[in-house]
Amino acid sequence: MECITWFAPILPGKVDEWKAFDQEMSGPRREEHERSRKRMGVVREVASLMQTPQGDFVCPFHEAEDLAKAFQTLAASEDPFDVWFRENLVSLHGLTVEMLQGPPPAKVFFDYRGDAA
Repeated sequence: MECITWFAPILPGKVDEWKAFDQEMSGPRREEHERSRKRMGVVREVASLMQTPQGDFVCPFHEAEDLAKAFQTLAASEDPFDVWFRENLVSLHGLTVEMLQGPPPAKVFFDYRGDAA
């Protein structure tokens, strides 16, 4: 299983729009979001808001068998939820479909896991 933590800027003035987007995914679009992540092979996804003097950032964590394939699946999908999700990535973060088609957006250098008790 692969995991990755990365970050993306929230474009200036869009933090409230990002929060509404997040609430929509965990509220009225929750089932669509779950189906999307199953198609991608993602087993865990966490998004944290990080507010800094340099601006606001979303810090996602993803876990999947094959992260590159997961991002490529999202980039190529014509499912209406995935299209809506990608449109929001552009609008809120400036991320493009082309950015999803490459390797995962970060490289893991350290991954500590405690003993499973």
